[in-house]
Amino acid sequence: MSEAINYWPLIGVAWVVVGFMLRANPVIVVVSAGLVSGLLAGKSVGDLLALLGESFVSNRALLMFAMTLPTIGLLERAGLREHALRWIEGWRGLTLSRLLTGYLAVRQGLSMLGLIDIAGHAQTVRPLLAPMTESAASRPNGPTSRDDTQKVHALAAATDNVGRFFGEDVFLAFGAVLLIQGFYAEHGIHLEPLQIALWALPTAIAAFVIHAVRIVFFQRALDRRTASRRAARSGEGGSADAVD
Repeated sequence: MSEAINYWPLIGVAWVVVGFMLRANPVIVVVSAGLVSGLLAGKSVGDLLALLGESFVSNRALLMFAMTLPTIGLLERAGLREHALRWIEGWRGLTLSRLLTGYLAVRQGLSMLGLIDIAGHAQTVRPLLAPMTESAASRPNGPTSRDDTQKVHALAAATDNVGRFFGEDVFLAFGAVLLIQGFYAEHGIHLEPLQIALWALPTAIAAFVIHAVRIVFFQRALDRRTASRRAARSGEGGSADAVD
């Protein structure tokens, strides 16, 4: 007779959802949810601490990104963002859609080769891509509004995410590819990593095309909003001159 399934550890999922809804610290939320699920699963506090320690030691290389933060801060203090703005102003024909589509292609291509951490939110999006997209967006019809500027920055971050997530699936040594290979091997099906990675290529191409189209439509809508605000301001100025 099969044993009853213990569903109590699933409370950890609800814990994460509630924590994120309350905008609590993500690290505290995730770690505490893991402790709650572990305790409800019958593990002792000692076992949970040992598991956390082992996970930290086995994945300590992931903390290498913390070393980039002070470097990026020093570069920004030295005027990195201002240099990026002046540099992008020299490219007269570079629009927002061309800039982000080009970045998407480079980001996705590098991720396919395994160069995942050569770019990212901390390394390139905040100090370089965000000010460059802001400058490119304000070129046709003048400066954008604060809300539109935030949307441009969000689109730049989303472009980096799409390029990385759909590009890394094509990399042969990516963890998900090796996990799929191991799963099939356990069930007597032998597959090479290349065979699995190639099946991710159509998805990567589709993601590139879809996001590139999304960028183009975003720029068209942004240009219309900026132009209408500019025309409204011009109309108000003309009315004031007529009254005078």
